[in-house]
Amino acid sequence: MSGGEEGFEVRQHKTRDMRSVKMEHGVTPELSSCHTALIDGYVIEGHVPAADIKRLLEERPEVVGLTVPGMPHGSPGMETGRYDDYAVLTWQHEDRTPAIFSEYTHD
Repeated sequence: MSGGEEGFEVRQHKTRDMRSVKMEHGVTPELSSCHTALIDGYVIEGHVPAADIKRLLEERPEVVGLTVPGMPHGSPGMETGRYDDYAVLTWQHEDRTPAIFSEYTHD
């Protein structure tokens, strides 16, 4: 267990079968990224900015969670000096159609 610099307590569970973990929590291949986390009933998939997670927990929308599909440069943990535009998406269990929660653009 460790505490992140954004104030989240993190418990890490290593597994070789991430596909089944993602499927169990409604993360389709199109929504998928490298890391899957669970927080207070929501799924956090990939390199989602902490501010978006905090907003999710404050607003509590009726969604499965947040995802940043793939691993865009410039997202948290992907600070490579290059910056890709990317969106943080939400989705629902019924149709899994993503909707934009926030967007990050770099000039």
